[in-house]
Amino acid sequence: MYDELTYDDCRYSRDPLTACALEGVASIVAGIADVSLVIHSPQGCAATVAAAYDRHEIDFTRRKVGCTRLFETDIVMGASAKLKDMIREADRVFNTGAMFVVGTCAADIIGEDIDGVCREMQPQVGARLIPIVAGGFRGNSYEGMDLGFKALLPLIKKGGGKIATSVNIIAPQANSNPTWWADLKWVIKTLNFLGIGIQAVLPHETSLQELEKAGQATANILLSHDAGYAFALQMQELFGIPLILSDLPLPVGLKNTARWLRALGSYFGVERSVEQVIGEGEEAVIGTLRRRALMIIPRYRNCRIAVSADATMGIGLIRMLFEELEMIPALLLLRSGAFQSREILGRELDSLGISPPVVFSADGYQIGRALQDAGVDAVLGSAWERYIAESTGIKIAFDVLIPTNKDIYVDRSYFGYEGMLNIMETIANDWEMAFRSKKIAVQKQACQ
Repeated sequence: MYDELTYDDCRYSRDPLTACALEGVASIVAGIADVSLVIHSPQGCAATVAAAYDRHEIDFTRRKVGCTRLFETDIVMGASAKLKDMIREADRVFNTGAMFVVGTCAADIIGEDIDGVCREMQPQVGARLIPIVAGGFRGNSYEGMDLGFKALLPLIKKGGGKIATSVNIIAPQANSNPTWWADLKWVIKTLNFLGIGIQAVLPHETSLQELEKAGQATANILLSHDAGYAFALQMQELFGIPLILSDLPLPVGLKNTARWLRALGSYFGVERSVEQVIGEGEEAVIGTLRRRALMIIPRYRNCRIAVSADATMGIGLIRMLFEELEMIPALLLLRSGAFQSREILGRELDSLGISPPVVFSADGYQIGRALQDAGVDAVLGSAWERYIAESTGIKIAFDVLIPTNKDIYVDRSYFGYEGMLNIMETIANDWEMAFRSKKIAVQKQACQ
């Protein structure tokens, strides 16, 4: 079990690591290929929405986003007429089958009735209007994703029968891998090899037609421990689609990948094909390490490491670091605190026989405080944790997750067997650079 760390002097967020609910909602809408988005907000919120579209790598020519550009007078006097005009204009210009009308903090403050405006405007436009209230007061980006998922439910049609041996993949973007779409590609490639069809990815490059038919899948696979769980349970209730594999860590490292694949194979009755995937994958990893990197693993032995990540990657990394690289996870800093991730984390730590301190919904202040007291040798996280590690005297920091300082030209998965090698390669290079910098510093001092 874990020992949860809390800080009485941190009742309010300082240096938050996650964006607001608006970015989470936009991340869901951006994953649907043929819809438009109207945000009822000052112009600055458009940058938050743009960041969500960036996560899907959608260029500006394909973004169908309108903003009402609220000013001080609009906040004081009200802006319903401005919103109605924007809905008409967006419907005329974008000509999409559905339009998400999203209220932000400003709309919350002035009490704008987004639902009422959409009901009034629906007969006047061709697009189906879908209201969402997503002010930052309503939570962080993970909670915003859940708001976005909830808004998708009315678009999924009931009936039509089930498509045998097919799945929906849910929330692939709720993942701190800088190229999370590479993880999605690994999952899709693996499912295709096993003869399991993909009904819909909810949502990434998803058409409205695919979304409408999502209720015909025979199972849902959630690729996040940070968002999408409530949506998957609602789909189970409304459409009779079971959520599978949700009690397991994601496939990060050798053992977690094998566990995840075997559970998948058992559910769909493709155990023999799964064992082929596992055998070939483990052989590739061991062969690569034997030729190029096996000798480096002993240097990590008993390295006390802090892991700062989202729950999706953080929970998956623990077993890999502890059992496969022989590090000691001495502190866990998770960016979210959903109840289901707490349960999975507790079971995982119990099975490993370790009980490190854990901070849930960690912000920058809490991370700094925890690292000061943890006595760790290294930190695995993002560029953010690298800076904090330097300020607290920790010399080794692995820049693996979002936000990263690394230039990335080629997508690199973290899920699966090649994904393990990708993580290990980053760790190895950051380890070398940490000690190389020390040597350079010593040489400079000697020359002075």
